[in-house]
Amino acid sequence: MNRYPVWKYAILVVVLLVGLIYALPNFFGEAPAVQVSAAKATVKVDAATQTRVTEALQAGGLTPDVLTLDATSVRARFLSTDDQLKARDVLQRALVPDPADPSYVVALNLVSRSPTWLTALHAFPMYLGLDLRGGVDFLLQVDMKGAIDKKAESFAGDLRTALRDKGIRGSAVSRNGQSVEVRFRDAASLEAAKRLVQDQFADLSTVDSQDGAEWKLTASIKPEAARRLQDAALKQNITTLHNRINELGVAEPVIQQQGLDRIVVQLPGVQDTAKAKDILGRTATLEMRMVDESTEGRAAELGTGPVPFGSERFLDREGRPVIVKKQVLVTGENLTDAQPGFDSQTQQPKVDLTMDAKGGRIMRDVSRDNYRKRMAMLIFEKGKGEVLTAPSINGELGNRFQISGSMNVVEANDLALLLRAGSLAAPMEIIQERTIGPSLGADNIDKGFKSVMYGFIAIMVFMCLYYALFGVFSSIALAVNLLLLISILSMLQATLTLPGIAAMALAIGVAIDSNVLINERIREELRAGASPQAAIHAGYDRAWGTILDSNVTTLIAGIALLAFGSGPVRGFAVVHCIGIVTSMFSAVFFSRGLVNFWYGGKKKLKSVSIGTVWRPKTDGTTPAEAN
Repeated sequence: MNRYPVWKYAILVVVLLVGLIYALPNFFGEAPAVQVSAAKATVKVDAATQTRVTEALQAGGLTPDVLTLDATSVRARFLSTDDQLKARDVLQRALVPDPADPSYVVALNLVSRSPTWLTALHAFPMYLGLDLRGGVDFLLQVDMKGAIDKKAESFAGDLRTALRDKGIRGSAVSRNGQSVEVRFRDAASLEAAKRLVQDQFADLSTVDSQDGAEWKLTASIKPEAARRLQDAALKQNITTLHNRINELGVAEPVIQQQGLDRIVVQLPGVQDTAKAKDILGRTATLEMRMVDESTEGRAAELGTGPVPFGSERFLDREGRPVIVKKQVLVTGENLTDAQPGFDSQTQQPKVDLTMDAKGGRIMRDVSRDNYRKRMAMLIFEKGKGEVLTAPSINGELGNRFQISGSMNVVEANDLALLLRAGSLAAPMEIIQERTIGPSLGADNIDKGFKSVMYGFIAIMVFMCLYYALFGVFSSIALAVNLLLLISILSMLQATLTLPGIAAMALAIGVAIDSNVLINERIREELRAGASPQAAIHAGYDRAWGTILDSNVTTLIAGIALLAFGSGPVRGFAVVHCIGIVTSMFSAVFFSRGLVNFWYGGKKKLKSVSIGTVWRPKTDGTTPAEAN
């Protein structure tokens, strides 16, 4: 009756082992480390960078405890802060010979002390949030009006070009706020322009009127198109911010949307507010120029002659010199989109570029005059320029053209990202900032840990005193619930905050409530005269419906917080929802496995250790009977 098959015990053991493995990294603490990340969008951190770091440390007489490479950085872990500081100085000299133009950022950091065998299993600790680790917190206001004004200016240029191409004469196009006004000398031109807008500009709505001897057509951005534009601007700004703050050495930055036009940026572990502001407000400029292919230019590129007058020397991403002319053809402001793809004829990776009307007109004229010549695309950061690519012009270009050639899929994606996210889609300003010191974060961790631990111990003592051996089973199940909760959060690489610790403390109370229901139900069956084995079976079966209902209703409330909350509320909801699921598993299935293992093999069981069971006697008195 009260026996689990072997496969159920096997599942419990596997779940327990997996939970233990993925929860372990959180108990090893953190060690001092040095992190090397890219200071420029065009610099990659790869295996070659890891080799350079290793060689530099060996030359400096330093041996890191662990050296790891991830997607964005190389991290060297050390046993002491003295070695950490020495390693930073060594790597700074080796990787950043020119402090005015750094290719890498060498930053102090803290990494987990987890052994390598846990790391090999992808078992990592939870990230600590801003309130636990300290750092800076910014609230940025995005100027949506500026983004729409910029789009309206682009529509004005596109409409001007379209009217010229269609031969609609006598028109004057101007931007008035977020609308585009077009004036005509006759009604026929007005009607032709209205048809043109309907056919080619689906995001514009038109209103016509007569102004004296002229006819006026006012084109405004539709509300749904404005909303799409705002969403796209916000997402591009978030992407750009992600790219910029990588160089700060932040393990898990929080960059998320708040409301319709605000962005929250939390940088745990960063204390230099001025540097963080500088990076968040940085602008990267994209320029397109012609390559100087004259005899003097080629000699300068080979290093056998000086740079010609009117040209400049830049390096490409491979470190090779490229001589480009000083005249700027178009800038990143004229580039509206850049997407990777594949050429339909050759199936080679490519990048599709889309220019506004002004940029398309310039590119059309330049391509006609410079067929088969090279055009360089440069990105400028901190006043330093670098050549992203320098392809040949193989045809007449316009508003839309492509870059293809000797590039793979990864390079095409990287180039599209650099071209697209080099600058912000809409201007932003910092409207709120706060700094949390590391000592306050350590104090929060200590108090949060004590609150959870003291609550757990108090509940465990009460359960053991009140329910005897069944209280021990409940306490073990409660510990398993906490273990599973920590392991799942670690698997998800969640960020632990103070509200998350509060949710953990709440999860303990919710989890033990299920065991109280089960234990009391078993007592009721014993009072009714059921045998111990039958009471255990009925207690678990009949309490399950109540436990399921109560947990599902609580889970619905948690999901509502998760769906509609933000920031700390959302962090609380994540831990709360996961805690409900783990409590149902541990309080019902795991605790029953313990009870079945202890009592299931005893066929002639006469009593169970579940505290005091009160049974009414036939004479009306109610003495206590301890089982």
